[in-house]
Amino acid sequence: MDSRGDSSRFGQYPTKPIRNMSSSSSAAFFSANQSPFFSPRSPKIPQELSESTRSDAHCDSFDPPLSSSSGFQDAAPNIIEPDRIASSSVISYTPSRYGRGHESSSYTQTSSVSVSYNRLRCCDVFVGLYGQKPSLLRFADWLRAELEFQGMSCFMSDRGRCRSSRKQRIVERAMDGASFGVIILTRKAFKNPYTIEELRFFANKKNLVPVFFDLSPGDCLVRDIVEKRGDLWEKHGGELWLLYGGIEKEWKEAVHGLSRVDDWKLEAHEGNWRDCVFRAVTLLAMRLGRRSIVERLSKWRDKAEKEEFPYPRNENFVGRKKELSELEFVLFGDVAGDSERDYFDLKAKPTRRKKNVTLGWNKSSSVEERRKKGKEKVVWKESEKEIEMQSTDLPSRNQVKLGRNTRRKRSMKVVYGKGVACISGESGIGKTELLLEFAYRHHQRYKMVLWIGGESRYIRQNYLNLYQYLEVDVGIENCSDKTRMKSFEEQEDTAISRIRKELMRNIPFLVVIDNLESEKDWWDSKLVMDLLPRFGGGTHILISTRLSRVMNMEPLKLSYLSGAEAMLLMQGNVKDYPVSEMDALRTIEEKLGRLTLGLAVVGAILSELPINPSRLLDTINRMPLREMVCSGRDGNLLRRSTFLLQLFEVCFSIFDHADGPRSLATRMVVASGWLAPAPVPASLLALAAHKLPEKHRGPKRLWRRLRRAITCGFTSSNSKRSGAEAASMLLRFNIARTSSIKLGFIQIHELVKLYARNRVLVNENAPAMVQAVINRGSAVETAEQIWAVCFLLFGFSNEAPTLQLKITELLILVKQVILPLAIRTFITFSRCSAAVELLRVCTNALEAADQTLVTPVEKWLDKSLCWRPVQTSAQLNPILWEELALARATVLETRAKLMLRGGQFGVADDLIRKAIFIRTSISGEDHPGTVSARETLSKLTRLLSNVHQIHNSSP
Repeated sequence: MDSRGDSSRFGQYPTKPIRNMSSSSSAAFFSANQSPFFSPRSPKIPQELSESTRSDAHCDSFDPPLSSSSGFQDAAPNIIEPDRIASSSVISYTPSRYGRGHESSSYTQTSSVSVSYNRLRCCDVFVGLYGQKPSLLRFADWLRAELEFQGMSCFMSDRGRCRSSRKQRIVERAMDGASFGVIILTRKAFKNPYTIEELRFFANKKNLVPVFFDLSPGDCLVRDIVEKRGDLWEKHGGELWLLYGGIEKEWKEAVHGLSRVDDWKLEAHEGNWRDCVFRAVTLLAMRLGRRSIVERLSKWRDKAEKEEFPYPRNENFVGRKKELSELEFVLFGDVAGDSERDYFDLKAKPTRRKKNVTLGWNKSSSVEERRKKGKEKVVWKESEKEIEMQSTDLPSRNQVKLGRNTRRKRSMKVVYGKGVACISGESGIGKTELLLEFAYRHHQRYKMVLWIGGESRYIRQNYLNLYQYLEVDVGIENCSDKTRMKSFEEQEDTAISRIRKELMRNIPFLVVIDNLESEKDWWDSKLVMDLLPRFGGGTHILISTRLSRVMNMEPLKLSYLSGAEAMLLMQGNVKDYPVSEMDALRTIEEKLGRLTLGLAVVGAILSELPINPSRLLDTINRMPLREMVCSGRDGNLLRRSTFLLQLFEVCFSIFDHADGPRSLATRMVVASGWLAPAPVPASLLALAAHKLPEKHRGPKRLWRRLRRAITCGFTSSNSKRSGAEAASMLLRFNIARTSSIKLGFIQIHELVKLYARNRVLVNENAPAMVQAVINRGSAVETAEQIWAVCFLLFGFSNEAPTLQLKITELLILVKQVILPLAIRTFITFSRCSAAVELLRVCTNALEAADQTLVTPVEKWLDKSLCWRPVQTSAQLNPILWEELALARATVLETRAKLMLRGGQFGVADDLIRKAIFIRTSISGEDHPGTVSARETLSKLTRLLSNVHQIHNSSP
């Protein structure tokens, strides 16, 4: 429950006599221990509770009769679970009978709550707070939700907002039955009588756990507070007990008691929220004897800290202060520390009938005034399938809706405080670096940063990969229904909903979707929004994209760096260039279109090589470009960036000088053009580079002159570099990033890959990458790269295959790569349609290969003038033909088994019969493979019989 309101309406209380305990009288409150309604030593636990709940701390049970207008869900006879209580509610209590890994409450807004209590069972932790500051409420919600998620029952209350004595009694009973009392202290909490009472009560019980929020234990000294010493207490200090008519002795006793709590002094500042929450959960679990929670949380933290960020922090990050502040304001609704901006504009686009509605603040407005004004102007309404965003000054017909079949009427700029922000800009402008910097700066305000690649072919798989951090099972076994057969779509939706459900808790995560290509998924055209949790909760969504509008919102347009920031990025380690060289740098900046990627590469060259900016400018201008085969949007992007492409060629020339005419670093870049947008092992990239065909580099004299011009002083190595050394060179020149999750993995910038992919024909270099993936690919470590190979070889949807493999290579790919990938995709991630489609196109490729062994013979017979025995290709190599046929039978049988899991019995029957025919023809009736296929057919026949019986018996 959430206990932060004062306008809730509770149902009829039981007619049993109850002692009237005054909320402001300590003596009356402590007398609750002798109340006949408290019997902590004689618990009455219903039989419906699980054994794990029975072993909790001694507690009373309560059996609340619920009215039809309750606003609660009765999950168990003795447990009340609130939907999401609005800010006007009073009590927050969740017994957490489900324990870890199960959701203990669902969330929907309600304006009133009606509950009746007989007797309130105790809880593990009571959380007390005072105030309505958004950051305080967010921290308190996170602490409570994390305790519940780990299996500890929790009761949270802001007693200052409970306006009836009856509600006060409920809270007092929860306090009396709690094993520990966590009191969140702010600078304003010391003038609250209820906070003082809670401190004295739990201190006397020896179970007080103070959390100093934006304070430190050294700040909370009686003398400093009373005498208003220091900046902290100058405004909020004084004889605070007089503000509520309290007793000086009791107030000082409560504050003095904080200094005697040595083991529990928890401090929550902006930069350590996560550490504070985890330390509090760990300490409470240890005191409650829940060692399994401590061990589990420790393992999770070790994993999360190693795999939280996809890339290391950019130590050379410059500028973007305004953009970082805007993102903070948009996500949190306020800014903290040095992030406050001078101006933030929130404007609604005009409609034909209405004038512009502008919500803005000038430089003199404070952040608090902006927040108050904004909340009065903008109202959000949400449902499962649409978002509504409207201004209260406009009629309802001007609402903005986004749904699958809803026409967009108008758009609005960023709405702050809803937990979703989007950054838009062209490729190479620095979107990923900005998101990465924001994540590093604010990661302590989230349980974990969850990074998702937003490319349309891979976004769903990347989203499902979050299961390992959210500790949920999205496998097919847990997404199926034992009572009925679910379709593939239903099973996929169940897996998605499990991830989405975890993100809808009050536990805050930061979900970063980098490079969102489209609002729709490539596989089934479903909206990407269907993957995301509803906005306004604890989880925040941060998106980067090249789209002009996402989810009916106009993103924050990411502009170029300022001139001073661009100079700082390009100068590298040299800061004292003369005026003429600074002019050359400005020329380079203009010719690069001020793209941050190009500026970073220039800075790397100037730092690594003894070359000045004017000489580098002359070299880039003279660098010839390769002929490109590109069209469409990518072609336009490359043609607009001619100078940047020449800069890339300069880098390749530097690599060739350092490592000979066939530089491994250059060839690794060329081979990367057909890889998926994900980190790849440097060893696999090096293997692909070694398989590239020899290429003629053009006039040797020109290349030699250019290399000499730009690489004087750069050591040339006669020995060939290893893959790790070549990868290191790519990292030094900002052509690639290293992965901080997987050791030895790198990711080349997408704009560089795009150029590498279009500077030569695909059939020339792509086979090298395919062969490398066949030899080194892993369905676990390099699944994205295997999918990229499949897109090239097989073609999906209406796309034609780009490459063709030799039959021997195709057999190895199918047996060692395709089948494990399809089965893992289906079983582990419940991506049924993608797995089945992969096997379908794989079957088509095997059938096409089979035709190549037979078709030439048939054509020769048609054209022959005389009959003579001719050996066909299959006859010349019967072993290869048999292996190809058996591989096709294996794929058909696998497809049939998967179709059974989706209730597609007709398709499965046809596939398994084909597989049996092939195996019988080649291996015989008694071969184990044939016997196994016939068993699958028997199982299918029984299922079909059961389905027909159920269908015939139904009315």
